[in-house]
Amino acid sequence: MTETRLTENDVHKLLADPSGETRAETAAKLAIQFDQGNLSPSERAMAEQIFRIMVKDAEVRVREALAINLKENPNVPHDVAMTLAKDVDQVALPVLLFSEILSDEDLVQIVRSQDPVKQKAIAGRARVSAAVADAIVEDADKEAVVALVANEGAELSEKSLDKVIDKFGEDEAVQKPMVQRSALPVTIVERLVHKVSENLRDHLLTHHEMPPSMAADLILQARERATIGLSTSSSEDDVERLVNQLYDNGRLTPSIILRALCMGDIKFFEYAMARRVGIPVMNARMLIHDSGDLGLDGVYLKSGMPRNFYPAVKAAISVAKEMSYDGEPGDRERYARRMLERVLTQYGDLGVDFDNDDLEYLLTKMNGLPATSH
Repeated sequence: MTETRLTENDVHKLLADPSGETRAETAAKLAIQFDQGNLSPSERAMAEQIFRIMVKDAEVRVREALAINLKENPNVPHDVAMTLAKDVDQVALPVLLFSEILSDEDLVQIVRSQDPVKQKAIAGRARVSAAVADAIVEDADKEAVVALVANEGAELSEKSLDKVIDKFGEDEAVQKPMVQRSALPVTIVERLVHKVSENLRDHLLTHHEMPPSMAADLILQARERATIGLSTSSSEDDVERLVNQLYDNGRLTPSIILRALCMGDIKFFEYAMARRVGIPVMNARMLIHDSGDLGLDGVYLKSGMPRNFYPAVKAAISVAKEMSYDGEPGDRERYARRMLERVLTQYGDLGVDFDNDDLEYLLTKMNGLPATSH
């Protein structure tokens, strides 16, 4: 086993052979011994003075040996840690990544005055405070910002996230780790939705809170990409995947299901009911489209959906049985408008009990769809 303690022989060797290799070996041994915490007060004080000499050594490997072996030591003198942190990258990176001696003020100063490699190292620390994160967003380059938003230990304020979008919002290298953070403010989600790719939009939908109207719109967009209304296997797979993701992340809400159904998305409704009840989708379809009301009533009751939504659901399913796509360009939009017109008419005639937000959403959507031709 290699001896890691500094011995009298090491001192003699250093005097006889003061080469860079010997100095680096001596620096490593002294740093390890210092880290073990078994030095007397006078020995510790002497070691600290030796460190202050070694951080000025002309040989990079000597300074690197110190940095590697002192990077996590809580007793390193602050001036030694700062000198190492501002050294060449090879020396600085271990200290910048791990040292707890460096304060937030130190790290902010280094971010604002040092090169991109050091900025990126700071962005990857186990914990990055809001103040340090703000400095990285403000002053660092894209690579450091990518590392920052990918770091779950980074405390990113809404203001900083807004600034990231302002600076790099069109860059997928930044978008992807940002979207995949475990939590994002709703305002940030709203901004990202309009910038990111389809796959990243799906992740936002299934993993982050967002206003119900936006979530419903995203479901419709996702379903349109999956060729809504066509009974192809890929369409079925996409719908099932989307419903499962929503359910697993607590996003398969009654409001989203109702809005999608009233926009004519029957297939999404079928898979949503099957998932909430815990039955195969074929069984759910048979119950939903049963010629009587018992099947739909039974699956709806077991799904845990609000009872006050049931008349609207029943009306939408009834309308769907009477309508079909016309096969002409824009038939999806015309189908949705016809569905909404009929459902909202029954809202008035039969007292279908929409929540105000849901009613406002559906009215807004209908007004934005092309008029049907008669």
